[in-house]
Amino acid sequence: MVRRVAVVGAGISGLAATKCCLEEGLEPTCFEQSEDIGGLWRYTEKPEEGRASIYRTVFTNSCKEMMCYPDFPFPDDYPNYIHNTRLQKYIRDYAQHFDLLRHIRFKTTVTKIRKRPDFSATGQWEVVTRKDGKEEAAVFDAVMVCTGHHVYPNLPLAHFPGIEKFKGCYLHSREYKEPEKFRGKKVLVVGLGNSGCDIAVELSTVASQVYLSSRRGSWVMSRVWNFGYPWDMLLITRFWTWLDNFLPKSVSDWLYVRGMNQQYKHEDFGLMPVDGASRREPVLNDDILSRITCGVVLIKPGVKEFRETSVLFQDGTVQDDLDVVIFATGYSHSFPFMEDESIIESRNNEVNLYKCIVPPQLEKPTMAVIGLVQSFGSAIPTADVQCRWAVKVFQGLCTLPSVSEMLEDIEEKKRNKIRWFRTSDTLQTDYITYMNELTSAIGAKPNVLKLLLTDPLLALKVFFGPCTPYQFRLTGPGKWSGARRAIFTQWDRTVKATKTREAPPATTTLPSLLVLGMLFLPLLLLLTVLYW
Repeated sequence: MVRRVAVVGAGISGLAATKCCLEEGLEPTCFEQSEDIGGLWRYTEKPEEGRASIYRTVFTNSCKEMMCYPDFPFPDDYPNYIHNTRLQKYIRDYAQHFDLLRHIRFKTTVTKIRKRPDFSATGQWEVVTRKDGKEEAAVFDAVMVCTGHHVYPNLPLAHFPGIEKFKGCYLHSREYKEPEKFRGKKVLVVGLGNSGCDIAVELSTVASQVYLSSRRGSWVMSRVWNFGYPWDMLLITRFWTWLDNFLPKSVSDWLYVRGMNQQYKHEDFGLMPVDGASRREPVLNDDILSRITCGVVLIKPGVKEFRETSVLFQDGTVQDDLDVVIFATGYSHSFPFMEDESIIESRNNEVNLYKCIVPPQLEKPTMAVIGLVQSFGSAIPTADVQCRWAVKVFQGLCTLPSVSEMLEDIEEKKRNKIRWFRTSDTLQTDYITYMNELTSAIGAKPNVLKLLLTDPLLALKVFFGPCTPYQFRLTGPGKWSGARRAIFTQWDRTVKATKTREAPPATTTLPSLLVLGMLFLPLLLLLTVLYW
């Protein structure tokens, strides 16, 4: 019987894990090596060892309605996209509201996690921690690893010949905090991801020139989509997911590319991905196009070679007098506290976990890795559902298949990743499909057909409206009584965030009937001719 659970990390995933354990009557102890909660979203002036780090101006890429904890909406007066300081306040409010802080041991580093000698019978773990120089060991019935995947920077210098000769300075984007120290310099940013684009845009306001290098290109989207609504409120719906899976892949790919090129042609800005129909995570940035148009950011191909004061690109062009290189080249996965590294197996940046959560070859399924997944949706609701599923597995209420079946499921997921994302070494997955998988297993997936009979208006909002996190608290374990109302009022909160001045409605100069008459006049003339 699982009772005591160790939670490693007090970021968004660790808080969700702690709360889910409490909901199910378990006893969580959360270990956080820093002095506060928040993980990635807690800004500090300098990067801290073993903890994710962000720059001062980071905003969320998911809007508030799509990224909240499913039973704790953001305050009505919060903007749709949120600065890291406001998100940190929300995270703190969440922890206080559900009384989570008393279960967290701050300034406590987990140094070792190992199986107990009788693990095959008990499934228990020994967790060794260090605080103020003193080590302490304790036994837990289960472990939830919530350390995230933005901690260990990937700096592949071996792929950049000549970097040792470069006389300027170079750094990983993890070390970047603000632009002022780069004023008047020529800066090369390597990597066309969210961080790379954000940093390039910000530097363009102070640097003499910014170059943004990309080997593969990327789809770039604005946070503000059609009619001024948040992109994810319009695109992440059950209807679009169903249609995407229903249509032949060639048709689905054509629609995807057409949608991405709806506002502008990516090839005209040097952004078009090499593998055009790939569903790799798009870049969310509202300013990069204007920066390119103004010439203060220049898109360049991949780097072929560095020289003392210049860089040679793959297309043969050379940029001289380069001062700084910022590598926005992502992160690697690492679990240094695992005594047996084979438990959470990671090869070539691929982590083999059943449902992206459970190590498949454990004798007892009493370890869960939370947050090691990336999707079109937000990390917060994804972590919440992962935790609810994992706790049910710990309790034996959600039975896992055999080891061979779990391994086959992992391989099938890799094949699907190659099909959709053109690679298997990615944490990406389809948001709604993945959430449906987990919630179906624990009885928390909304049944649209049943809702059509019992609550048809809610059914339509669930299927055709944005797949907001509240949907996953309509039923099942952790059901929230406010979920239905939150779904019915989600657009009100979205509009309220931007409608801060009462403006008059748009007026038309032509009466509606006259417009309709003009539209149908050719049809009336044709019918008259045919009649005569």
